[in-house]
Amino acid sequence: MYLNVAEIESAITSLDGAYPGGTEVIDLPHATHEGRTTRLLRVGTRQSDEVPAILLLGGMHAREWVPPDALISLAADLLEAHDAGTGLGYGSSTFTAAQVAQVLEEVSLFFFPCVNPDGRAFSQTTSAMWRKNRRSAPAGSTGPSCVGVDLNRNFDFVWDHKAKFAPDADVHTSDKPCDPQVYRGPAAASEPETRNVVWALDSHPRIRWMVDVHSAVPVILHNWGSDQNQSSTPTDNFRNPDLDAVRGRPDDGIGEFMTEPDLNIAVELAERMNDAARAVRGVDYGVEPAFGLYPTSGTSDDYAYSRHLTDPAHAKVFGYTIECGDTFQPVFSEAEEVIGEVSAALLALALNAPEVTDG
Repeated sequence: MYLNVAEIESAITSLDGAYPGGTEVIDLPHATHEGRTTRLLRVGTRQSDEVPAILLLGGMHAREWVPPDALISLAADLLEAHDAGTGLGYGSSTFTAAQVAQVLEEVSLFFFPCVNPDGRAFSQTTSAMWRKNRRSAPAGSTGPSCVGVDLNRNFDFVWDHKAKFAPDADVHTSDKPCDPQVYRGPAAASEPETRNVVWALDSHPRIRWMVDVHSAVPVILHNWGSDQNQSSTPTDNFRNPDLDAVRGRPDDGIGEFMTEPDLNIAVELAERMNDAARAVRGVDYGVEPAFGLYPTSGTSDDYAYSRHLTDPAHAKVFGYTIECGDTFQPVFSEAEEVIGEVSAALLALALNAPEVTDG
């Protein structure tokens, strides 16, 4: 059975208690609209300032029930295997005891299993297909769809899509509070859940990679989602106001700039994640820039990577989205298979990211 919100928090407490040498629980500062507090579980045997780190997000969209369970499952698997000195296997995707030790000893994994606990609770008890958080409807708005914000349209990256994109760009977001799916919120980072992710990045500068686990396509996405990637024209980028009238159109000769070395790193790590996921039971997720799915604004993965370009004081963070499985709430026997694919992919990232990124 899928974990509910209380069980997710209980699992964090239990893992921290059972494996004190390999965990740390970090309280996040912003309570949700319904008053819930959330926490990070850091897994790793070194101090957080000693090794590079990966931030793992789940449950941003309420109806996507698998990702939070996948992150709790992976944390438990890693800690148990490391404690016992054994390897891990997910289908035909296997990891040796030495590789498990390498993950825990050479990186920190920050697990944020359920970014949107209010939404998950509502989805699991009242409306299964609920996607947003539970911000109250604006004054004068009526109807159940007027509640909530799509958290993955709320980050401070070309958030104001009407100002930042071409009028005919098919950006999957909305400025209308009663949009039932993709309302972006009243301002960038208006939501406490969004600000908790930002706080995690701000407070832990050794984070160099971030994966936001969603469902369902399946596919592994890397930067960028705002426009097609290009590595030839540095001035064609999200900070250039001259592109506000044209951004987001496919095949128009204009794209979002990413240096060739960074693009190569982003693709190689995504492909290694895909190789590991495919080895579980033969499902090929595939790899593509997020724009290949559809144009987006205000997303977590693009925000994470954009930070060092907006403010050079920030660390460079490669952002990914894993869209796992092919349905939001599969029967749990199928969910367990998908959890294996996600776990294998994330372990492959943890094993390969430092070497690939630093050459």
